[in-house]
Amino acid sequence: MAIITSLIAVFMAFFIFFVRMKASQKPTNAKKIILPPIFMSTGALMFLDPVFRVTKGELIEAIVLGAFFSIFLIKTSKFEIRDGEIYLKRSKAFALILVGLILIRLALKSYLGRTIDYRQLSGMFYLLAFSMIVPWRIAMYISYKKLERNLKHRPPILTT
Repeated sequence: MAIITSLIAVFMAFFIFFVRMKASQKPTNAKKIILPPIFMSTGALMFLDPVFRVTKGELIEAIVLGAFFSIFLIKTSKFEIRDGEIYLKRSKAFALILVGLILIRLALKSYLGRTIDYRQLSGMFYLLAFSMIVPWRIAMYISYKKLERNLKHRPPILTT
């Protein structure tokens, strides 16, 4: 079971990487930034089942670690204006950080899986991922809005 879930995590990391690379080819908007955490929030329904619930200590650990990891995603997510539209910049560091995060996740899962029930561990990793994505997306949204305001106040380029 641990091997299957680890392979799924690796597949998801590659999927995220390719989605990110493809997204940098098209202009972005506020909706594309805000919606992923909203969609992900439905995963919290797992906590309706008591077997997925975590202790207060595990909750704090997952949230603090997720917030810490979000710093790396925030630092590698920059926008640029091209052709009068806002694009997410490609970052070579993003791929390295994504690989690093997946390796850390696999190591933590292997280590913690010995002492924590896999269902509770699932809840912890959901909380970690959610608390990593929310600050990252908030920072992206703020950065996007700042750039959007600058774009609106920029004088038009006249061509002759």
